[in-house]
Amino acid sequence: MSKSIIDDFEQPQITSASDSQMTNKPRKRRPKDTKLNQASPGVTKKNVKKTSQRSQWRSWLSSTLALSLLFSIAGAIIGFGWISVLFIFNPAQISWVNEYLPKWAKISTGKREIPQTFPAIQLSLTQKQRLAGEIMPLDGKSEDSFLLPIFQKRTNCQSNCQELVELRIYQLSQDLEYKFQSEKYYYLITKLPIIGLSKTFIESPSVTAISESDNQEAPIYLPLTKVKAFVDANLSPGFWFYLRGEHKKEKDNIIYGQIVHYNPTLKSLQQMLLWKTRNGQLPKWQQITGNNTKELIIDQTVDIEPNLQVYQVKPSQLVTNSIYLEAINFQKPAVNEFAFQQSLLLARNGLWTPAFTWLKSMEKQRKQPFSAAAQAQIDVIRLHSELTKSQADKNWASPNQQVTADIIDGRWEKALQVFETSPGYAQEIANLLQTDKGRIWNRAAVALRLNPNRRAVLAWVALIFKVQRGEERTNAWLQAQPNIDAETLNYIQGLLTKLDDDTINDHKSRIIGTVHQISQINEQDWLPISLQTDLKITNNQVWYQVEVSAFQDGTSWLRYPFTNFDQLKNQPRKFWRKILGIRSDPSMQIIVWKPNGEQEVTTVTIKAVQVHDQGLSLLVAGSSLPESQVKSLQPQPLALTVDALKWVEPSPISVKDLYQQQPQLVESMLPTIWRTLQQSGDITANTIPDLQEMRAKMADWPVQLADLTNDQQQEIVLTISATAIASLNQSDGNNSKPGEQEKRPRTVILSADSKVIYSDFARANQQTLIAIAQLTDDQSLALLVEKKQGYSLQRWSQTNQGFE
Repeated sequence: MSKSIIDDFEQPQITSASDSQMTNKPRKRRPKDTKLNQASPGVTKKNVKKTSQRSQWRSWLSSTLALSLLFSIAGAIIGFGWISVLFIFNPAQISWVNEYLPKWAKISTGKREIPQTFPAIQLSLTQKQRLAGEIMPLDGKSEDSFLLPIFQKRTNCQSNCQELVELRIYQLSQDLEYKFQSEKYYYLITKLPIIGLSKTFIESPSVTAISESDNQEAPIYLPLTKVKAFVDANLSPGFWFYLRGEHKKEKDNIIYGQIVHYNPTLKSLQQMLLWKTRNGQLPKWQQITGNNTKELIIDQTVDIEPNLQVYQVKPSQLVTNSIYLEAINFQKPAVNEFAFQQSLLLARNGLWTPAFTWLKSMEKQRKQPFSAAAQAQIDVIRLHSELTKSQADKNWASPNQQVTADIIDGRWEKALQVFETSPGYAQEIANLLQTDKGRIWNRAAVALRLNPNRRAVLAWVALIFKVQRGEERTNAWLQAQPNIDAETLNYIQGLLTKLDDDTINDHKSRIIGTVHQISQINEQDWLPISLQTDLKITNNQVWYQVEVSAFQDGTSWLRYPFTNFDQLKNQPRKFWRKILGIRSDPSMQIIVWKPNGEQEVTTVTIKAVQVHDQGLSLLVAGSSLPESQVKSLQPQPLALTVDALKWVEPSPISVKDLYQQQPQLVESMLPTIWRTLQQSGDITANTIPDLQEMRAKMADWPVQLADLTNDQQQEIVLTISATAIASLNQSDGNNSKPGEQEKRPRTVILSADSKVIYSDFARANQQTLIAIAQLTDDQSLALLVEKKQGYSLQRWSQTNQGFE
């Protein structure tokens, strides 16, 4: 029992004893009563103990909390220390931390897996149907760290079938357990998945600055097949690579790819840029600006038109130690001065040398040097100017090439001098201006805007107006110019006259076309060939419309459909007289065939021309044709000029006589002819007779021999009548169908080895060979073929091995 409890228990006994003593003892002992009025000793001790107990509890609690806090801080310090040790020696074990960190603060775990030997790496790729490419050491010598391209075989592929799908960086393990092994072990440091570039991006004609967003729209991707390293040691920190692929579109061989950078500090591979070129040039690094870091150049030059995309390496502000490529462009002037802005306007429109000349003049007048950004723009303009100058300094064989090079370099007076001193090439230069899609016009317009009084520029603008918009628009524009005085106007008018000089491109008219009679015309639809031409006819004349199939422009034969012909709608009448060769003689001939095969010729006169889409029509007037001579069994009326072609009629020989001369040739060609007639349905028998029987049946068929393919060997031409085919069917016991004998004769042409190279019997063609002709001034022969839509000239193509 505790002492306080004992005190409480003894208190009544003490009181009782006192009372007993008080009755037997004298009152002098009264002082003891004073003790009875004081607090009980037991009660005092109880309160003291309670207070002491609370103080001890508070002290114990404070000590416990202090120790817990101390242990927590010590544990955190030890934990962070251990994580730091793991980060240094084995980052893979703390990869879980990345789940709680923002992207920019992710910890590069580096060694994310167990190191492997190179054969083990190859084996694991093989199991995934992938292939390791050739390793590319990052330091160029040892294989302590290298880039490994990963390829995958493309499906349904005929050539160049390995597609690049991934890039990996490996580093030699320095761990003690692997360092002294006989084989080398490598850690996978980082990897980058690779996809191709979109077909839309690759095929687009745009040569503006390239951005990654251009590759995200189309779902069709073309593969990347190769990876190369930039070996220049003076590049910015890290390692640079370019990926590439090739794509053919029509005549263009497009090279495209990506620029990839490996940052060893961040241990990251990053795609930096997409690129493409049509000139075969690969990306390169070159010192362009004044700093010590080289710039990346994507050369997109086409012909003699320079276009260089230049990129600078810039440090990123978002992630420490990272970089990006920034294009040097001219959309925003780096200096807010009028002269600088005008110089960049010239550069944007391709006038590099005038722009650079202005900038050099500004630089001399300035008290302070240009900023780094402005100097970068100036240096890129200088680079383009050097290219245009070198092109303009060359001696070009063709005047139009010389004119183009001079105009691109801003040498307007020199280009005009070439035009004036080359009268024989005025038409060629006119064609250059006619087909210009803005390259010359944009330069001329900007140059005129900056200097409205420059006579050479005014002249070139007027020449472009003339060939593209016609005489009326040109005269109206000249009259509206306030900066053209009388002397300049006369000078420009003289230049415009050179385009219409009838001595230029003077050649004989060679035109072939299909003709049909028309009852009336709308004069607004036609351009008369001269101002004196009146679109009226006499009572004994009719109108004919000739759809031109082919014509000679003085240099070469052009055949329907005529490409870019719709751009010639506004050409002056003198242009058409020259290009058609009808300056001195605008007459044509219309040929009709009589029932007996003889030709009847009617002379007509060309009155006007009309351009529509890719076709050319002539309006001609002449006497009417007899209706009885225009029948469906005869060829359509043919229109041609006298000098267009010469008829070629090789002397025919019978199959029987040809067999006597060349028996092997006849024996090889007869089965081919028989099968051709079977396939067309003209011969109903399913079997092929023996050679002796076929020779007997075809003995009298006429054969012509002529070299139609320019191979020094004669081809075999057989024109087969409906009567001859009917005789084959009748001899087999089959009766010919009514009307079959009224079909027109058809032709089949065999090569020297008895292969069919032309046939009127093909059901899909529905064409008829009318004649073999030799085009004037050309030694090769051509086929004049009639189709439903009219006549066409077909010549042998060595490339396609057929008539076209």
